[in-house]
Amino acid sequence: MTEQTEQRQAAVSPPPETLAGPAGPAETPLAPVKAGKDRRVLRAVLRWTAVAAVFAAVGTAAAYGITRAERTDLPGLATESDGRWDYPEIVRPPLPSGSPAPFAEANGAATHDADLRALVLPAPEGAKADKALRGKGGWLATDDFLAEFTSKEDRKAVGQLMTDNGLRHIAARGWTTQDGTHTRIYLLRFDTAAAADELYATELIHYDSPTYAVRGAEEFDRDEDFPEETEFAHVTRSPYVETQPYGVEQVRQAYLSAGDTVALIVQSRKGTAEAVPFRQTVVLQSQLLS
Repeated sequence: MTEQTEQRQAAVSPPPETLAGPAGPAETPLAPVKAGKDRRVLRAVLRWTAVAAVFAAVGTAAAYGITRAERTDLPGLATESDGRWDYPEIVRPPLPSGSPAPFAEANGAATHDADLRALVLPAPEGAKADKALRGKGGWLATDDFLAEFTSKEDRKAVGQLMTDNGLRHIAARGWTTQDGTHTRIYLLRFDTAAAADELYATELIHYDSPTYAVRGAEEFDRDEDFPEETEFAHVTRSPYVETQPYGVEQVRQAYLSAGDTVALIVQSRKGTAEAVPFRQTVVLQSQLLS
């Protein structure tokens, strides 16, 4: 790296203290904080939450806290829209007084003590909310979650898995954007991180496909083009895309595992479900859970 490049990066990087430490009682802009590999992850993710190209090559200068900025405000980004949605600034909800962050050393159980309902990614600007996923008091009934799956047999099997693994709560949010993309996000909190991880790793996914088909799709392939640089420490993801031939709509979905919480993200759209907003949504939801 040249001295000139380092100077440019320093000019757009925030002070170190704004990126360090777990979320406190007040709302805190998100940022992973570990060194080494996590710093590379940080730089990549900030390119997502900022207005950099979502899947640009690694090595460009990172920016932070400018999710609403114009592309032309940043050097080298005066290009046409790449399909990303305009999300509000993403912040972690406050933790109860005295509670550690989910992956702090003091939190050996890797529990999310923040309100699960506040950990669901907010809808992007201009999206129409899916009222069916609001639940009662923000909590979604298990049967409403199970309705995401296609067959009666799958709904029964997944329901039993929820019971066997100690499901505590489901928080959800859904919306439809102006281009017709329908997004559904479900966060499932379990009694222990061990139960959540076991469910994710052995029951819900295979490497190349999810175990249970969601509505409107049957055959999936793993999204091998999902940028590795956007991964977060402590969050494991499995993204999939419906394979051709598909019906009227194409479906994309991803499972996330983060401590005591498993997330299911589903996007469907008439014709083709675009990769950019799906990956952007998965990364931002991962950021909230990290």
